[in-house]
Amino acid sequence: MPLTPQVTVGSAPLTPQEVVAVARHRAAIVIDPAALDRVAAARGVIDGMAADPNPHYGVSTGFGALATTFIAPERRRQLQASLIRSHAAGTGAEVEEEVVRALQLLRLQTLASGHTGVRPAVVEAYAAMLNAGITPVVREYGSLGCSGDLAPLAHIALAAMGEGDVRVAGGDLIPAGAALAAAGIEPLVLVEKEGLALINGTDGMLGMLVLALHDLETLITTADIAAAMSIESQLGTDAVFAADLMALRPQVGQAVSAANLRAFLGSSPMVASHKGPEDGRVQDAYSLRCSPQVHGAARDTMAHAESIAERELSSVVDNPVITSDGRIESNGNFHGAPIAAVLDFLAISTADVASVSERRTDRALDPARSHGLPPFLAHEVGVDSGLMIAQYAAAGIVSELKRLAVPASVDSIPSSAMQEDHVSMGWAAARKLRRSLDGLTRVLAIEILTGARALDLRAPLEAGPATGAVRDLVRTVAAGPGPDHYLSPDMEAVTELVRSGEVARTAKEHADV
Repeated sequence: MPLTPQVTVGSAPLTPQEVVAVARHRAAIVIDPAALDRVAAARGVIDGMAADPNPHYGVSTGFGALATTFIAPERRRQLQASLIRSHAAGTGAEVEEEVVRALQLLRLQTLASGHTGVRPAVVEAYAAMLNAGITPVVREYGSLGCSGDLAPLAHIALAAMGEGDVRVAGGDLIPAGAALAAAGIEPLVLVEKEGLALINGTDGMLGMLVLALHDLETLITTADIAAAMSIESQLGTDAVFAADLMALRPQVGQAVSAANLRAFLGSSPMVASHKGPEDGRVQDAYSLRCSPQVHGAARDTMAHAESIAERELSSVVDNPVITSDGRIESNGNFHGAPIAAVLDFLAISTADVASVSERRTDRALDPARSHGLPPFLAHEVGVDSGLMIAQYAAAGIVSELKRLAVPASVDSIPSSAMQEDHVSMGWAAARKLRRSLDGLTRVLAIEILTGARALDLRAPLEAGPATGAVRDLVRTVAAGPGPDHYLSPDMEAVTELVRSGEVARTAKEHADV
């Protein structure tokens, strides 16, 4: 169930939590009545311009490179419909439902601002579609991130016109017109300016950014507990995570991750068993000792990305816009550069966190570095392979994450006869980040599966409360040490525990506070 069962649009900027609630948990939408009044007032401005013999971009002209072409009043409805039909040119696999719902919600937020010039009926139709669970089919490819996410948004608008295909509750694919009729929603017949207002926005890339940040909050905490399990089971020390040592380098994210590691390891009998000078080791390897530095860098990157997302959630992105004093003005606010850059930045951090996780996993499987654990954590060395190939899987994923970390936002391919001669590629940056997050989830799951087996193999030494609780959680879906068995289902099951947030919740509930 959504933490926010109902979201009001038009009274204040949407919060990230509200976006997640609507996109992922189907929270209901209510339009603020005052917003509809503002929308109607802005529409009055457009109606006045539509009667003006002088051309106004998007009202009485063509679009993009055709901006100087005057369109007669009797052809303008056809112009709007043609704009949507021609721009609904996505191709490839269908985009995930939660992304499409976020895309539509964020466009609705801008429409309700009273700065786009659409009629109140357009605002109400978009809200009704979301509330009815009607999800337009949006395709993987088509957006260059400028002028915003044109093709994805055009697919939304096409469905609101009763054209194209949609998914309905239960996932069935049906014609949009049939879905609207079943929900009692009148198909839109667009008038001046509305076509542009429906497709000029950064909503797709922003929606994916908000969803990614929500997931990363859980994943980086999960990385901390995975590191704790590795440090503990490899007989590492927690002394390097002391608060006074962290204060010598006052990086905010590093301090948070170090505090988590102290909480997850603080009451561990296993860690206590080898404290003191008799241990004989001077320092742990970087992948253990520097975990909070690597995880903390990702947290700091997230904090920067969150500030960009919050500003964008407070923005009105359209071209042209209706200003508060009634002017209609062209602008460049649809350019996705601010969002594209942080999407790429997050992909870099995601790859780095996965990389250090895989290195901790590899150490656990190598008897030369694991401090007494059997090779590959195998039951009968030579007969059994243990978790050897699980590490291969993690390594393969990390290699792909490094490729996905190559920025999309540094690329640009001119379009629209060189009118749109520098584009952001923000949609592409968002799509590859989603794949990166899936990869990180799986790499962390493999480390947790490995850490759980390593903790078991340290018996009679006992794990700490937090790491032991996570190990016990893993045991509900994956077998402990023993002869080799079909391993893939264990990896998938633990991946789901990570993805759902159950690993992070369990660790927090049992942490030493």
